[in-house]
This record gives sequence, structure tokens and C-alpha cells, in this order.
Amino acid sequence: MSARAITTVKTIVASVEEAGAGTKLFTLVDPDHWELPPFRPGAHIDLHLPNGLVRTYSLCNAPADNRRYVIAVKREAEGRGGSRALHDDVRVSNVIGVSLPRGGLGQDANITRHVFVAGGIGVTPFLSMARHLEATGQADFTLHLIVREEIPLAVHLASLIDQGRVVVHRTSIAGRPDLAQLVGEGGSQTLVACCGPESMTHDFEQVTAAWPAANVHIERFVAPPPVIDPDAKPFTLSLARTGTEIQVRAGQTMLAALQEGGIEVATSCCGGICGACKVGWLEGKPVHRDRILSPYERERYLMVCVAGSDGERLVLDL
Repeated sequence: MSARAITTVKTIVASVEEAGAGTKLFTLVDPDHWELPPFRPGAHIDLHLPNGLVRTYSLCNAPADNRRYVIAVKREAEGRGGSRALHDDVRVSNVIGVSLPRGGLGQDANITRHVFVAGGIGVTPFLSMARHLEATGQADFTLHLIVREEIPLAVHLASLIDQGRVVVHRTSIAGRPDLAQLVGEGGSQTLVACCGPESMTHDFEQVTAAWPAANVHIERFVAPPPVIDPDAKPFTLSLARTGTEIQVRAGQTMLAALQEGGIEVATSCCGGICGACKVGWLEGKPVHRDRILSPYERERYLMVCVAGSDGERLVLDL
């Protein structure tokens, strides 16, 4: 049984480009060279790799560049296998299914200043955002790129570095900069965003803790460790569209319970950071443990991979 349509788009690999620092750029296009589904600046897609893995990557190109999806992938020898598969096995003309794009920055006329903080390959979503802001002239922006020594995607960042739009901080020379100084004072017209290693995003969260949630955007490389609730109790999931009821055991995830019940749900990170398993909820009191939904979104959606229930029954829009 399928809980909802899980849409993938057929693409072919048009090019694979060496991009320095163990990184490759993969360009995906429609087989017939039609436009691809639109995306926001810095959105991400799930790649359904030939070996069966599903991995999430940020789009590097600007939304106006709508006939291709470009992703940058750093080969992680000790990772979960997705980057190794892309680097070692994927070639030009290979077919890869991708999800519809999700996430990224929306349009907000009130935002006049953007400050991006990236650690290493975490620059990828901000390259898309910077290109979009530069092309549209909507707002001022500065991208602080924190690296040990080598700049990832150096060729693609060169013009922005020359313009002073990208400021490179080499930790091998001066250590990691003070994040509070980089983001400056908060305000309703400033949006700050960060993508990088967990230690960096954790510190960024502390620095921006008092900012309005809508003005802070964080992307993560990997999901944090799962939250173990020693007081977890069993509860019932009621699926509004079919009337099906699914029992969730104490300590079991909603995702696992749905899958046991034959309900197909899109997944990728299984840790509350990618958004693949976002599902609407209608009644009950969910316990949100994801790291991606805004307070407004949590009034309507949850991530079944990590969310729980604070009551005996939770109704999902499935």
C-alpha cells in the first residue's frame, strides 16, 4: 500500500566534472532536455542511486538555470556509501531518479540582508542562493566560507570572491572565526544561514538562539543521534484518508510502524534533517524532534522518521 505518491523524476548524467578537494560536480538533465521541476535557491533533491541507496544533496545552480540540476559531492571514504558510489560508479549517460526538489530559501520582501556561513563543502546550497541573489539584485549578501586550506568549488566561487561577496577564512592560518562577529546583530530584515560540520552548526545555533526562528536557516551534513525517550508509550496512528489504524510500539518510530503496516513513505536521512518523510497531521499532539521544520510548519506537518506522540492517538493526513 502506498500512503502517498512518491514522485521521482528520470534524469541522465550529462557531465561529471572534477571540482577540487576530492569533489565532483554532477550535472543531471531531462533525457529529452525539457525543463526540470522548479526549485528554490539552495533546495535539495534525493538521488536514487543505481545501488539502491537514496541520498540527499543540495543543488548548486540557480533556479533560473532550470534545464539541469547540479550537485557537488565530496567523496567521504568513511561515509554511508552514497558519495563513494557517485564518485566510483556513476558515469556520463547513466540514468538516475531524483525526487522533486524541496527546501531552500523562499521569497521574503522584508529581508534586505543575507549572511551565509559555510564550512567546507557546506558551501553548496549557498552557491545557489548567492547566484540567485546576484542575478535578481533582491538583497545584499555575504558568504563566509570557513575552510582549513583548500577552497571547494574554487573555480565557481572565484568571481564572488573577487567581488568581496565571498570571504574566505582559513583555519590553518587564523583558527575558526567568531561566528557571532560574522552574523552581526539580528533584525527582522536580516536572514542568516549555516551549513557545515555538526560542531559549527551547533555553535551557530547558540549564537542565533535569540533570533526569530524565521530568520535563521540551518542545513546539516548528517542527522544527529536519535533521541531515546525512556518514558515513551505506545500510541495509535490513524490514517485519515483510508481509515487504517497503525499501532506504534513504545520506542518504535512512526516510520517503522508505517512500514510494518505496508505503508510506503519516502525516506532518505531517517534523522529529521532532509524533509523526505514530511507528512501532514490533523489531530493529536505530535512531539517534534526534527531539525528542519519551522514553528509554522509544525502546526501542520511532522517528520515520521523522528516525531512522536504526546497522546494515545495521532491522526495523519495519509
